[in-house]
Amino acid sequence: MTLKKAFLSQSKSCGKLGSPFMQRLFAICADRMQPGTPLTDRMFNWPGDVSSAGDSVPLRLAGGLHALVLQGDARLGQVYPPNGVSDDQLWDTVAASMTRHHDFLDDWINSPPQTNEVRRSVALIAAGHVIHSFYQLPFIVSELGASAGLNLMWDQYAMQVGQQIIGADGPALTFEPDWSGLVPSVAHPKVVERRGVDLNPIDARSAAGQLRLRAYLWPDQPERRALTDKAISIFDAAIDQGDAIDWLETRLTPRAGHLHIIYHTIAWQYFPGKVQERGNKLIEAAGAVATPDAPLALVSMEADGTPKSAALTLRLWPGDLRFNLARVDFHGRWVNWTYDG
Repeated sequence: MTLKKAFLSQSKSCGKLGSPFMQRLFAICADRMQPGTPLTDRMFNWPGDVSSAGDSVPLRLAGGLHALVLQGDARLGQVYPPNGVSDDQLWDTVAASMTRHHDFLDDWINSPPQTNEVRRSVALIAAGHVIHSFYQLPFIVSELGASAGLNLMWDQYAMQVGQQIIGADGPALTFEPDWSGLVPSVAHPKVVERRGVDLNPIDARSAAGQLRLRAYLWPDQPERRALTDKAISIFDAAIDQGDAIDWLETRLTPRAGHLHIIYHTIAWQYFPGKVQERGNKLIEAAGAVATPDAPLALVSMEADGTPKSAALTLRLWPGDLRFNLARVDFHGRWVNWTYDG
């Protein structure tokens, strides 16, 4: 895919995900960006896949620009929400910033986007309640591709569905997804150990880590910033750096009296095929020796080719029970719940 097409594709995606500013910014970049500066030359000659299915070069650039705004760049901030400006003014200011801050942006786009979308925890809250209906045991949780690990705190959050609150008592934050279908029974799963892994984990406790998390939140969606800031304020989990499957292999020894939940949300799809194959074999081998006193669960929220949503699925051992729980918006804005157990 060409860089122009990648910007156009990302523009459409942002429109569908409720960010008219990002939709507009990417469309302007597609129309007006040309090679001729060191930064644009690098992007136009990118050695890999520039699209969202690959290296997501448009999102890398947008994250860097937003980081400049968050760090107080006054000129760039004047053309970002909540300010309204013409297309010409927006592009001229962005183009000038790309030249003025070449070194910063050139370094920023070395790393892939990391959007630790905390609203995906609605899927984990719901899945956790289903799992608890089978086994009332304390949970050990392992997140693959955890980024900063904000979704490792899902048991400290809640969601409101109609008049019903599902999740923690006195939650740190409460989501209000557009929910259709049955509502999981109220339960109180207890997480006694939580840990995640990522190739490039973000330290949510550091200023640099917080900047990176906020930079990939779109500037015309302040509600996402508010949720993320609250999640950061109560974050208390360990994130290890490393290969997800090598790491997982060290955590698969059953522990009597505990249920182990492995999960990933919009992460597995980015693992190489051979890594996925090895991971599946390890998880299935661990499932084969699971017992009612040490069960194993695998929760997946991933794209599956169905447009505009991810599949939320559950596998549960012993027995390798399989459930299609829901279709979920990629940012957790809505849930179409299909499980009727």
